Amino acid sequence: MLTLESFEEAAAKVKEVTQETKLIYSSYFSDMTGNKVYLKPENMQRTGAYKVRGAYYKISTLSDEERNKGLITASAGNHAQGVAYAAHKYGVKAVIVMPTTTPLIKVERTKSYGAEVILHGDVYDEACAHALQLAEEKGYTFIHPFDDPAVATGQGTIAMEIVQELPLVDYILVPIGGGGLATGVSTLAKLLNPHIKVIGVEPAGAACMKASLEKGEVVTLPHVNTIADGTAVQTPGKNIFPYIQENLDEIITIDDDELIVAFLDMVENHKMIVENSGLLTVAALRHLDVKKKKIVSILSGGNMDVITMSSVVQHGLIQRDRIFTVSVLIPDKPGELVRVASVIAENQGNVIKLDHNQFVSTNRNAAVELRITMEAFGTDHKNQIVAALEKAGCKPRVVRAIL
Repeated sequence: MLTLESFEEAAAKVKEVTQETKLIYSSYFSDMTGNKVYLKPENMQRTGAYKVRGAYYKISTLSDEERNKGLITASAGNHAQGVAYAAHKYGVKAVIVMPTTTPLIKVERTKSYGAEVILHGDVYDEACAHALQLAEEKGYTFIHPFDDPAVATGQGTIAMEIVQELPLVDYILVPIGGGGLATGVSTLAKLLNPHIKVIGVEPAGAACMKASLEKGEVVTLPHVNTIADGTAVQTPGKNIFPYIQENLDEIITIDDDELIVAFLDMVENHKMIVENSGLLTVAALRHLDVKKKKIVSILSGGNMDVITMSSVVQHGLIQRDRIFTVSVLIPDKPGELVRVASVIAENQGNVIKLDHNQFVSTNRNAAVELRITMEAFGTDHKNQIVAALEKAGCKPRVVRAIL
């Protein structure tokens, strides 16, 4: 069970495979919220996520016979790498079943630790069912990514490090997928100091734990839909659910659009890559109605493929009006394009894309359309440019930006 003694044992054990992830004070988020905000950068952890803690500790508790049968698990990526790495350290076979939607970087890194990867199902729950079937057929030892007290104990070592470094912490924000991390962190935090508030954060499109807590029992969502792939879970853990009920103070849900903005905040202000699931606790800072508190946001992982990263950056810039597109109508005659470009230049806009459509009207002398995509400093600057184009008689209309 999750006892102080087991957490102390796990804390000593995981040091064999983890790197120190010291708290980072965030001036940006502190100023934004009126609190003292610290980041726990598990995105910088070995294997790129906290999951190596629970995987390694769980495997350390197995008998030689259980390990030598070979290990199997299901994971959307981070637990996969944790199990693969731990199995490599123990010199045993690992089979990992991952959803077909798993980012390529997580698949390749899992293979790099010597694991056999099987892609099956569209979501974690389908991959898990297949892994359990294979475990029964071939005698492998199954390592559950979250619904296992030993795994949760390993994950909870994060709380011990937080309290050791920041003894007077008031709030700990923890991402929730299936609930293993939240179980370990909340249970240990309450054992060390019952006054610490532990807030779970889920994607709105996969809020299985919130739904379960509201009903008072574990429930399965009919489907999940979120860019936070590491927390896209339909059913939370049954074995760990009582710990969540007892120790978690609140759950906040986050829309995907908020994660996109949080990604930009982390890149621009902390020069760190954090995956969407790890950004849940950053986005949640805007939802906390508290001031002058010491808050720790756990950044659970940083395994994000470059294509996803590119898409998130582009959408984030559009959301913040730092990239926008206007449609303007001008006569089809020499000098008009220069005139429009001059208005934009005088107002410090930077054109990055231009489409010229002569067929918007049957009367080309009356009007042709320019669609201009440009960079701005933000909403106020965008409005300034649009107003200048309006004043110049260009009849600007803001349209959906497509890069």
